[in-house]
Amino acid sequence: MLLRAAALVVPALLLGACDKPATQSVTGPGKPVPEVAVVRAKAQSVPLTRELVGRLAATRVAQVRARVAGIILKRVYIEGTDVKAGDVLFRIDPAQLEATLHAQEAVLTKAEADAANAALTAKRYIELREKRTLSEQDLDTALANERTTAAAVQQAQANVETAKLNLSYATVTAPIAGRAGRALVTEGALVGQNEATQLTTIEQINPIYVNFSQSVSELAEIKKTESQARRELGPRPETKVEILLPDGTPYPHSGTIDFSDMAVDPSTGAVSLRAIVANPSKRLLPGMFVTLRLTTGQIDNAFLLPQAVLLRDETGAYLLAVNAEGKVERRRVEVHGMTREDWILTGPLADGDRVIVAGLQKVKPGIEARVAAEPAEGAAAPRPAQAKP
Repeated sequence: MLLRAAALVVPALLLGACDKPATQSVTGPGKPVPEVAVVRAKAQSVPLTRELVGRLAATRVAQVRARVAGIILKRVYIEGTDVKAGDVLFRIDPAQLEATLHAQEAVLTKAEADAANAALTAKRYIELREKRTLSEQDLDTALANERTTAAAVQQAQANVETAKLNLSYATVTAPIAGRAGRALVTEGALVGQNEATQLTTIEQINPIYVNFSQSVSELAEIKKTESQARRELGPRPETKVEILLPDGTPYPHSGTIDFSDMAVDPSTGAVSLRAIVANPSKRLLPGMFVTLRLTTGQIDNAFLLPQAVLLRDETGAYLLAVNAEGKVERRRVEVHGMTREDWILTGPLADGDRVIVAGLQKVKPGIEARVAAEPAEGAAAPRPAQAKP
């Protein structure tokens, strides 16, 4: 009986095994091939940029001050408007200054009369000395008096010129072209009394400065990138500076770096830099904080890949790709920073390589993987890239 039962069970088990569906592709005994999503690699030249925060400042600032004492009669300019160099801004009461000028002119007239009289006396004394009817002492005195009165004339002339200059200061003009600010005094105010009273400020904002700072390591990398580009491609334009407006759109006019400090700020470990940007529309105003984008060069044969593809271990950065045989390969890459969406990578990749972007936790190098859906060929156009931090 036992032998007969066993004979009946064994065929039943074999029949059940034949009815169970077999796995079509496996990575090992009984294991299904993992499914992954991939993106296509596309080599391209990627602009290398950095985004920083800067503050705008006027390229020229002039504090307009009263250079003579007096009462403000009138403010001529309109506050907040553009003025040209030499335009009249204020008028100071000139009465006292005119009186001083008239007094100095009178002193000059007297000095000229004294000088003319002394010159005639000296001439007569010389004639008498030739006739030996005058002593040497008298002649010397006459000649000295002539020189003294001539010097007095020069002094009086200088005083007249000073009085005229002071009178001209009663008409306060713009020393530079730019935008005139708010008036700091009103009509009837006494200015210039024992101090040079500030009347207003003129700022030149076209072009305009952008002040910012960078760490020493970032600045060194910018110079390294520029030097390498010069060696490989010859002379190239200076570092390009773009201003990003609050809505994220770039300002239509770009600029260049025109100043780099010679010392590092010990409190921040950064170097102060300054860029100059055209501002014909006067849309950018001093004191504004802005985002600026520095384009320091470009990386050739680089790949823009989603952030999810990048993995790291104790050796460095790498990614996983599916080769033509359907097996997973590890590719070591160098990271050059990132855009707002993608990593900037270089390494042993070629156009069309399938890089795993999803399902990374299910695969490892050397095993088979099945691509869920083939990505479309081609890649997007190059996007500005932020440099390596």
